[in-house]
Amino acid sequence: MAEIIKLDGTRQLDFDRETVEQAYDRWAPVYDLVFGGVFSKGRHTAIQATNGIGGRVLEVGVGTGISLPQYSPHLRIFGTDISEAMLRKAKARVADMRLKNVEGLAVMDAEKLEFPDGAFDVVMAQYVVTAVPNPEVALDEFARVLRPGGELILLSRVSADAGMRRFIEQRLQPVVRQLGWRTEFAWSRYAQWLAAAPGMELVERRPVPPFGHFSLIRFRKTEAAAAAA
Repeated sequence: MAEIIKLDGTRQLDFDRETVEQAYDRWAPVYDLVFGGVFSKGRHTAIQATNGIGGRVLEVGVGTGISLPQYSPHLRIFGTDISEAMLRKAKARVADMRLKNVEGLAVMDAEKLEFPDGAFDVVMAQYVVTAVPNPEVALDEFARVLRPGGELILLSRVSADAGMRRFIEQRLQPVVRQLGWRTEFAWSRYAQWLAAAPGMELVERRPVPPFGHFSLIRFRKTEAAAAAA
């Protein structure tokens, strides 16, 4: 059953896995050209944070693998994506650039990660949270596969909680749905998820380019989470 995103009192919008998968299959041939430069500064910031932690990294929504060459070679990287077309380009990039630190690439639903609990030191998700049907379910999965002491690093659009910008974002949502993302996902939803997520704490939140509507968000899974489990 697709999640129903309520835009106002009278309108509703379906946002399901098939819509997202088809959208990113369409983006695959031109994704690097359209988004590579626009999001490069934010991507660099997120990868710097990941490189500083080290260990085993899961990149959810790895797409065409545009981030993979930027990771430190001592990291071990596993990438997942909902789009087979995207992953074909990622696999070609890994082979062409001989990225030996990439453990594997697999088609996988961000809401149903096929990994055991605590499998990764870092979970990285760039522009993913606003492009899944059930964002809080995906966030729970990210936290589940993260080891205690590890970090969840998100690069994401953060919409307004109120005012004219929120009004505009809500009205744009039906238009951008077919492109595979949401315009409307406010910080309050992250805060609500965090309040209900056992053993997760906010480490950092800061704006990143472009346009001032995107943020780097870092959560840490505390050591206490292991005891609670």
